[in-house]
Amino acid sequence: MTDLSTIAAISTPLGTGGVGIIRISGKCATEIADKIFVSVSGKNLADSKGYRAHFGKIFDGENAVDEAVCLVFRAPHSYTGEDVVEINCHGGVFLMKKILRLALQNGAQAAAPGEFTKRAFLNGKLDLSEAESVMTLISAQGEQGANAAFNQLEGRLSKKIEKINSSLLSVAAHIAAWVDYPDDEIEELGENELKNTIINANLEIKKLLSSFDSGMAVTSGVETAIVGKPNVGKSTLMNLLTGYDRSIVTEIEGTTRDVVEETVDLNGCLLRISDTAGMRETGDLVEKLGVERSRKKLERAAIVFAVFDSSKPLSDEDMELIDECKSKNVIPIINKTDLDQILDVDYIKNQLGEPIYISAKNGDGYDLLCDRVSDLLGTKNFDTTSAILINERQRICCQKAESALSDAENALNIGLTPDAIGVCIDDAIAALLELTGQKASEAVVDEVFKQFCVGK
Repeated sequence: MTDLSTIAAISTPLGTGGVGIIRISGKCATEIADKIFVSVSGKNLADSKGYRAHFGKIFDGENAVDEAVCLVFRAPHSYTGEDVVEINCHGGVFLMKKILRLALQNGAQAAAPGEFTKRAFLNGKLDLSEAESVMTLISAQGEQGANAAFNQLEGRLSKKIEKINSSLLSVAAHIAAWVDYPDDEIEELGENELKNTIINANLEIKKLLSSFDSGMAVTSGVETAIVGKPNVGKSTLMNLLTGYDRSIVTEIEGTTRDVVEETVDLNGCLLRISDTAGMRETGDLVEKLGVERSRKKLERAAIVFAVFDSSKPLSDEDMELIDECKSKNVIPIINKTDLDQILDVDYIKNQLGEPIYISAKNGDGYDLLCDRVSDLLGTKNFDTTSAILINERQRICCQKAESALSDAENALNIGLTPDAIGVCIDDAIAALLELTGQKASEAVVDEVFKQFCVGK
């Protein structure tokens, strides 16, 4: 009979490797594992203490399938807070799938995406912001990103939010008591103390919000588009940034007909770069579709590398691109500096700001481009040990709190009654509690863990 409280999944990537792990978690984890695993000592896993490793074999009926080491963790001292068995077998795809199937056939339920971490959250092993940092840590593609994600997993953001909330809860409780029990001669909270608490809490939240772009740049990456007319060197720049021939480069205009995407770690800044098709009017149907996709990438990009050919005068396509980039975070790039300059650089400078001069072909100007990106995203002196917001959900929660505290400060300044101020403070507290998951709805929690991989 299937036990809905005990789940199982493969927790290592599907692929050929030395070791694969199948994780089982729930009240029947050891009993289910005992049905498919026999230790060389003859001891049952159900009788094992926690933090014990047992060597033996996996069986499918009477037939041995593989040698394995089973690790036993006892509640509440496990990742999920439940009894957990981790089966360490040989890392073949067929073997791992077979052993998982045996666990499911003997009573376990297939784990949903993120269900192990969701159980850790529900069992109080970590809060929602810490749970979100798990996937950020797993997907980290650079040292800064990994360090920042790990520090959030260690509770940097949670502790910051807890400290802010503690000060707000103190004044909210005082206001509530003063309003609800007017006959008890509770001393009214001093206006200066109340105002200072609101202002200081809001300053801390504003600091978190101001560091959001930097945090995203090192943890999740920033959408970046390389745009320009055909044959200005966009694909050569893409290859320079990736370090290998990611895009096809020829002297023929319109070689790139679709968007080529790659994630690049640029001195600690994680950029999700799109090398777009050259923007121009064309009768070629395939190239036209590529240009349309390029324009959509330009619209959505957080950073734009607008590339111009130093050896040619500004064209109509260049002028149109300049107009489209004015409202974006744009870094104008003058490419082909190894050739004689004909381009009107002053016009570009006046419209888009100071350009970067490079020769993508020779690699000249690469360091200058890295520095400009770091300056734009604020990552040059980024402190990975500080509390940061690592996703849009957390940012929205902080925005709600910041807005509520601004309302509280305004209410105080115009002389509204304490109960009106208290309502604003309560809204800020609720937003921060939603961030850490203490007051998050079931729908919000489900959405967070839906984005996890199966097995984590």
